[in-house]
Amino acid sequence: MAKKVAKKVAKKAAKAPAKRQPKLLSGGNPQIGKGYGDAPVKAYIAAVPGWQKDIAKRIDALVVKAVPGVKKAVKWNSPFYGVEEGRWFLCFHIFTRYVKVTFFDGADLKPPPESKSKYPQVRYYDIHEGKFDEKQFTLWVKQASKLPGEKI
Repeated sequence: MAKKVAKKVAKKAAKAPAKRQPKLLSGGNPQIGKGYGDAPVKAYIAAVPGWQKDIAKRIDALVVKAVPGVKKAVKWNSPFYGVEEGRWFLCFHIFTRYVKVTFFDGADLKPPPESKSKYPQVRYYDIHEGKFDEKQFTLWVKQASKLPGEKI
């Protein structure tokens, strides 16, 4: 009897669909479905290719350390971070040559990140391989988390 049960279980496991890796969009950005909480962000980071995965892990760890209780989500294939549900102060996106961090109230940061957006309040921090200023990034995260954030 036990052998029959074991065979059935093994047969079911063989038929179960294998977990698919998320599709990588142009530039290597993972295509992850919209979701709230830590799990979708972890899934996104796990799917990031190459050296950008280490940057994505560091961004997540630094934000969590700098902003206890931070809220997380994945929207539009990018991880978002906020202090209250529905209001976001930062997101990031993977590109072939860099990781783009968006500070939604970046113009109010001291000093503001250099890269400007067509939206006056938004500033970008582009992280290239081997050039991640974690100290400055953490200062920006702490400041940004105290600003109103963007309702998205």
